[in-house]
This record gives sequence, C-alpha cells and structure tokens, in this order.
Amino acid sequence: MAVTVKASLGRTKYYTEVIAGENQLITDEPIDKGGQNKGFNPFEILATSLASCTAATLRMYIDRKEWNVEKIDVEVELENFPLTKLAVFKRNISFEANDLSEDQLKRLHAIADACPIHKILINEIEIQTKFS
Repeated sequence: MAVTVKASLGRTKYYTEVIAGENQLITDEPIDKGGQNKGFNPFEILATSLASCTAATLRMYIDRKEWNVEKIDVEVELENFPLTKLAVFKRNISFEANDLSEDQLKRLHAIADACPIHKILINEIEIQTKFS
C-alpha cells in the first residue's frame, strides 16, 4: 500500500502544513529550536505513527476476539542517537480491561509487534530522493 503526503513550508519558520488525501495537520519545531510550537515536531510524528498504529491493530484484534477491553493506551518514547545511528522506541501498552489472562497478554504482545508501522521500522529502510 502506498501513501502520499505533501508538506508545504513557506517563510514562517518551520510551520509546515501537511496534507494526506482530505486530511491536514500542522508540524512545527519547538520555540527553543526557532519554531512556534504550533504542531507536532517530526520526531513526535514518527512516534505517533507507531503509537496510533499499535493501538488500532490491537483494537481490531480485541474486537474480533470480543474481549472486554474498554481502552488501550500506547505511549511511545523515541530517543535518537545520531552519532551511533541508533534510534530507540520505548513502547508502553496498557489496557483498561476486566481480567486479561497471561495468555491473552502474550498474544496481544505478538499482535502489537505485527502492527504495520512496527514492521516497517524494524525492516531495512530505503529513501529515494528526487528534486523537481
């Protein structure tokens, strides 16, 4: 599945409008980096992709199994270490649920790892750039 997004940045430092289909969001940089902090910064967007995909993937599975889970919380912390070329995603998942068993939790861990964004992030990534 291919997706296309378009980011447009004018003269207002780092205030970027991003469009995907009919949806739009704003990204920006924090004030201490010269931005106005009017939207998520790019690192937050990357962590958001993993968190939201994980939650949606878990919800699909839980609903299919008809388990009684009221709420899924996924918190992702992203640490970037440019000198070592290492990025660490720390993902914490919790459930507002009545009595999930150890076997169910084990299965949900595997399902979380099957989220499409998780799969992309642990695979080899290639970026092809063209100027037009």
